[in-house]
Amino acid sequence: MKDLELVRKEFYPDRTIGGLYLPDGGTFKYYSLEDTDRYLESGGIKIPGQTAIPRGRYRITLDWSPKRNALVPYLLDVNQFVAIQIHGGNRPEDTEGCLLLGRKYNAPKHEIYESILAIQEFYPWLFRKLLETNDNLWITVR
Repeated sequence: MKDLELVRKEFYPDRTIGGLYLPDGGTFKYYSLEDTDRYLESGGIKIPGQTAIPRGRYRITLDWSPKRNALVPYLLDVNQFVAIQIHGGNRPEDTEGCLLLGRKYNAPKHEIYESILAIQEFYPWLFRKLLETNDNLWITVR
């Protein structure tokens, strides 16, 4: 099975916009918003709470989030980061390194929207895939 793929496309001083593609042949599904891409994989310097995770391949697992009071997907073994989740949000202040998903994108404002709807669609799909793959699901961040 091919990985989920997060492709970063637009880079701004306070955020990074991209897209999440499903492993069914690369179908675009959601817009993504992350903190600033500081190219950590190439030696960039992390600013806590303001830095996107390094490009790479990460295993996805489910775990309880006390902050969200829910079972959420986490990316494992992200260098220099802990507790990286995939969750809803619309602006940089909604993430601290986590991947935010939305169904719509407002290009002039560089914000994603319909985040709750995206998560309501994505989580059940993800939970099924984790069951089908025996918890062997990965995401590649480009």
